[in-house]
Amino acid sequence: MKILIIEDEIKLSNILLQGLKEQGMAVDVARKGDAGLQAALAGAYDAVILDVMLPGKNGFEVLRELRAAADKTPVLMLTARSGIEDRVRGLDLGADDYLPKPFAFRELLARLRAITRRPQVEPQTTLKVADLELNPQKREVRRAGQTIELTAREFALLEYLVRQKDVVVTRAMILDQVWDAGYDFEGGSNVVEVYINYLRRKIDQPFATRLIHTVRGTGYILGEKA
Repeated sequence: MKILIIEDEIKLSNILLQGLKEQGMAVDVARKGDAGLQAALAGAYDAVILDVMLPGKNGFEVLRELRAAADKTPVLMLTARSGIEDRVRGLDLGADDYLPKPFAFRELLARLRAITRRPQVEPQTTLKVADLELNPQKREVRRAGQTIELTAREFALLEYLVRQKDVVVTRAMILDQVWDAGYDFEGGSNVVEVYINYLRRKIDQPFATRLIHTVRGTGYILGEKA
Protein backbone atom coordinates (compact mmCIF):
# COMPACT_ATOMS: atom_id res chain seq x y z
CA MET A 1 0.00 0.00 0.00
CA LYS A 2 1.28 3.49 -0.89
CA ILE A 3 0.34 6.34 1.47
CA LEU A 4 0.80 10.11 1.26
CA ILE A 5 1.01 12.02 4.56
CA ILE A 6 0.29 15.77 4.38
CA GLU A 7 1.16 16.99 7.88
CA ASP A 8 3.25 19.96 9.02
CA GLU A 9 3.92 18.74 12.58
CA ILE A 10 7.37 17.21 12.18
CA LYS A 11 7.15 14.95 15.24
CA LEU A 12 3.75 13.54 14.26
CA SER A 13 4.64 13.09 10.59
CA ASN A 14 7.84 11.24 11.55
CA ILE A 15 5.90 8.96 13.90
CA LEU A 16 3.37 8.18 11.17
CA LEU A 17 6.12 7.69 8.60
CA GLN A 18 7.99 5.22 10.78
CA GLY A 19 4.86 3.40 11.94
CA LEU A 20 3.42 2.95 8.47
CA LYS A 21 6.75 1.78 7.07
CA GLU A 22 6.91 -0.83 9.82
CA GLN A 23 3.56 -2.05 8.51
CA GLY A 24 5.16 -2.61 5.12
CA MET A 25 3.72 0.46 3.44
CA ALA A 26 5.43 2.85 1.05
CA VAL A 27 5.11 6.38 2.43
CA ASP A 28 5.70 9.90 1.14
CA VAL A 29 5.47 13.04 3.30
CA ALA A 30 4.57 16.63 2.39
CA ARG A 31 4.55 19.36 5.04
CA LYS A 32 2.78 22.15 3.13
CA GLY A 33 -0.64 22.21 1.54
CA ASP A 34 0.50 23.20 -1.95
CA ALA A 35 3.25 20.56 -2.03
CA GLY A 36 0.82 17.96 -0.71
CA LEU A 37 -1.74 18.72 -3.41
CA GLN A 38 0.88 18.47 -6.15
CA ALA A 39 2.11 15.16 -4.76
CA ALA A 40 -1.42 13.77 -4.46
CA LEU A 41 -2.26 14.70 -8.05
CA ALA A 42 1.03 13.39 -9.42
CA GLY A 43 1.32 10.12 -7.48
CA ALA A 44 -0.81 6.98 -7.53
CA TYR A 45 -1.60 6.63 -3.81
CA ASP A 46 -3.88 4.14 -2.11
CA ALA A 47 -4.77 6.73 0.54
CA VAL A 48 -3.94 10.25 1.74
CA ILE A 49 -3.63 11.24 5.40
CA LEU A 50 -4.45 14.96 5.38
CA ASP A 51 -4.14 17.42 8.26
CA VAL A 52 -6.55 20.36 8.36
CA MET A 53 -4.17 23.03 9.67
CA LEU A 54 -1.40 23.40 7.10
CA PRO A 55 0.81 26.27 5.89
CA GLY A 56 -0.18 27.56 2.48
CA LYS A 57 -3.36 25.79 1.42
CA ASN A 58 -5.20 24.31 4.40
CA GLY A 59 -6.51 20.78 4.40
CA PHE A 60 -10.00 21.79 3.27
CA GLU A 61 -8.56 23.64 0.27
CA VAL A 62 -6.33 20.70 -0.64
CA LEU A 63 -9.26 18.30 -0.44
CA ARG A 64 -11.53 20.59 -2.45
CA GLU A 65 -9.00 20.89 -5.27
CA LEU A 66 -8.24 17.18 -5.19
CA ARG A 67 -11.90 16.31 -5.67
CA ALA A 68 -12.38 19.09 -8.25
CA ALA A 69 -9.65 17.36 -10.27
CA ALA A 70 -11.74 14.15 -10.19
CA ASP A 71 -9.20 12.42 -7.95
CA LYS A 72 -11.02 9.73 -5.93
CA THR A 73 -8.10 8.66 -3.70
CA PRO A 74 -9.43 7.84 -0.19
CA VAL A 75 -8.66 10.67 2.25
CA LEU A 76 -8.40 10.39 6.03
CA MET A 77 -8.45 13.87 7.59
CA LEU A 78 -6.68 14.72 10.85
CA THR A 79 -7.54 17.70 13.01
CA ALA A 80 -6.91 19.10 16.45
CA ARG A 81 -10.34 20.73 16.25
CA SER A 82 -13.19 18.90 17.93
CA GLY A 83 -16.10 20.93 16.53
CA ILE A 84 -18.75 19.03 14.59
CA GLU A 85 -18.79 21.80 11.95
CA ASP A 86 -15.24 21.00 10.85
CA ARG A 87 -15.96 17.29 10.63
CA VAL A 88 -19.11 17.89 8.61
CA ARG A 89 -17.27 20.32 6.32
CA GLY A 90 -14.50 17.83 5.62
CA LEU A 91 -16.92 15.00 4.89
CA ASP A 92 -19.05 17.23 2.66
CA LEU A 93 -15.95 18.15 0.67
CA GLY A 94 -15.25 14.48 -0.01
CA ALA A 95 -13.18 13.15 2.90
CA ASP A 96 -13.68 9.42 3.49
CA ASP A 97 -13.12 9.57 7.26
CA TYR A 98 -12.13 11.96 10.04
CA LEU A 99 -9.78 11.36 12.98
CA PRO A 100 -9.43 13.96 15.77
CA LYS A 101 -6.07 14.49 17.49
CA PRO A 102 -4.71 13.00 19.66
CA PHE A 103 -5.34 9.48 18.40
CA ALA A 104 -3.98 5.98 18.84
CA PHE A 105 -1.85 4.70 15.96
CA ARG A 106 -3.86 1.44 15.97
CA GLU A 107 -7.04 3.40 15.33
CA LEU A 108 -5.43 5.25 12.43
CA LEU A 109 -4.38 1.92 10.92
CA ALA A 110 -7.91 0.54 11.31
CA ARG A 111 -9.43 3.60 9.64
CA LEU A 112 -6.91 3.40 6.78
CA ARG A 113 -7.79 -0.26 6.23
CA ALA A 114 -11.49 0.61 6.24
CA ILE A 115 -11.33 3.40 3.66
CA THR A 116 -8.98 1.53 1.33
CA ARG A 117 -11.09 -1.62 1.21
CA ARG A 118 -14.32 0.19 0.37
CA PRO A 119 -15.51 -0.55 -3.16
CA GLN A 120 -14.10 1.99 -5.55
CA VAL A 121 -16.40 3.80 -7.94
CA GLU A 122 -16.41 2.20 -11.37
CA PRO A 123 -14.12 4.08 -13.75
CA GLN A 124 -16.05 6.73 -15.60
CA THR A 125 -16.32 6.33 -19.33
CA THR A 126 -14.52 8.77 -21.58
CA LEU A 127 -16.56 11.90 -22.27
CA LYS A 128 -16.59 13.06 -25.89
CA VAL A 129 -17.51 16.21 -27.76
CA ALA A 130 -16.65 16.06 -31.46
CA ASP A 131 -12.96 15.06 -31.56
CA LEU A 132 -12.37 16.11 -27.92
CA GLU A 133 -12.03 13.26 -25.42
CA LEU A 134 -11.85 13.66 -21.63
CA ASN A 135 -11.25 10.78 -19.22
CA PRO A 136 -12.23 11.91 -15.67
CA GLN A 137 -10.69 8.87 -13.96
CA LYS A 138 -7.28 9.12 -15.63
CA ARG A 139 -7.43 12.93 -15.91
CA GLU A 140 -6.50 12.73 -19.56
CA VAL A 141 -7.58 15.05 -22.36
CA ARG A 142 -7.11 14.44 -26.08
CA ARG A 143 -8.22 16.27 -29.16
CA ALA A 144 -7.87 14.75 -32.62
CA GLY A 145 -5.73 12.09 -30.95
CA GLN A 146 -3.34 14.68 -29.52
CA THR A 147 -2.74 14.70 -25.75
CA ILE A 148 -3.40 18.08 -24.11
CA GLU A 149 -1.81 18.94 -20.77
CA LEU A 150 -4.04 20.87 -18.37
CA THR A 151 -3.62 22.15 -14.83
CA ALA A 152 -5.97 20.79 -12.16
CA ARG A 153 -8.21 23.86 -12.35
CA GLU A 154 -8.27 23.87 -16.16
CA PHE A 155 -9.22 20.20 -16.11
CA ALA A 156 -12.03 20.80 -13.60
CA LEU A 157 -13.41 23.66 -15.71
CA LEU A 158 -13.22 21.66 -18.94
CA GLU A 159 -14.88 18.65 -17.32
CA TYR A 160 -17.75 20.84 -16.14
CA LEU A 161 -18.20 22.33 -19.62
CA VAL A 162 -18.06 18.89 -21.26
CA ARG A 163 -20.66 17.49 -18.85
CA GLN A 164 -22.88 20.48 -19.74
CA LYS A 165 -22.36 19.94 -23.47
CA ASP A 166 -24.60 22.11 -25.65
CA VAL A 167 -25.98 23.87 -22.56
CA VAL A 168 -25.30 27.54 -21.84
CA VAL A 169 -23.64 27.95 -18.43
CA THR A 170 -23.34 31.29 -16.68
CA ARG A 171 -20.31 32.69 -14.93
CA ALA A 172 -22.07 32.24 -11.59
CA MET A 173 -22.76 28.57 -12.35
CA ILE A 174 -19.11 27.99 -13.21
CA LEU A 175 -17.91 29.73 -10.05
CA ASP A 176 -20.30 27.66 -7.95
CA GLN A 177 -19.30 24.33 -9.50
CA VAL A 178 -15.57 24.80 -10.16
CA TRP A 179 -14.55 27.40 -7.58
CA ASP A 180 -15.83 28.28 -4.12
CA ALA A 181 -19.32 29.67 -4.01
CA GLY A 182 -17.88 32.54 -1.98
CA TYR A 183 -16.73 34.59 -4.99
CA ASP A 184 -18.41 37.92 -5.60
CA PHE A 185 -20.55 37.14 -8.64
CA GLU A 186 -21.42 40.76 -9.37
CA GLY A 187 -17.94 42.01 -10.00
CA GLY A 188 -14.34 42.02 -9.00
CA SER A 189 -12.91 38.72 -10.13
CA ASN A 190 -12.50 37.82 -13.80
CA VAL A 191 -11.11 34.39 -12.94
CA VAL A 192 -13.65 32.58 -15.15
CA GLU A 193 -12.73 34.63 -18.21
CA VAL A 194 -9.03 34.08 -17.53
CA TYR A 195 -9.40 30.30 -17.35
CA ILE A 196 -11.73 30.16 -20.35
CA ASN A 197 -8.97 31.89 -22.31
CA TYR A 198 -6.41 29.39 -20.99
CA LEU A 199 -8.59 26.54 -22.24
CA ARG A 200 -9.19 28.17 -25.59
CA ARG A 201 -5.45 28.44 -26.21
CA LYS A 202 -5.05 24.72 -25.53
CA ILE A 203 -8.35 23.22 -26.70
CA ASP A 204 -9.40 25.46 -29.61
CA GLN A 205 -6.65 27.58 -31.14
CA PRO A 206 -4.44 24.73 -32.42
CA PHE A 207 -7.44 23.12 -34.16
CA ALA A 208 -9.69 24.00 -37.09
CA THR A 209 -13.03 23.90 -35.26
CA ARG A 210 -13.80 25.91 -32.13
CA LEU A 211 -15.67 24.13 -29.35
CA ILE A 212 -15.82 26.80 -26.62
CA HIS A 213 -18.23 29.60 -27.53
CA THR A 214 -19.20 32.82 -25.75
CA VAL A 215 -22.91 33.55 -25.46
CA ARG A 216 -22.90 37.31 -25.20
CA GLY A 217 -24.38 38.64 -21.98
CA THR A 218 -25.03 35.14 -20.64
CA GLY A 219 -22.03 32.85 -20.38
CA TYR A 220 -20.41 30.02 -22.31
CA ILE A 221 -21.34 26.86 -24.16
CA LEU A 222 -19.18 23.95 -25.26
CA GLY A 223 -20.24 22.16 -28.42
CA GLU A 224 -19.68 21.81 -32.14
CA LYS A 225 -22.04 24.75 -32.76
CA ALA A 226 -22.66 27.84 -30.65
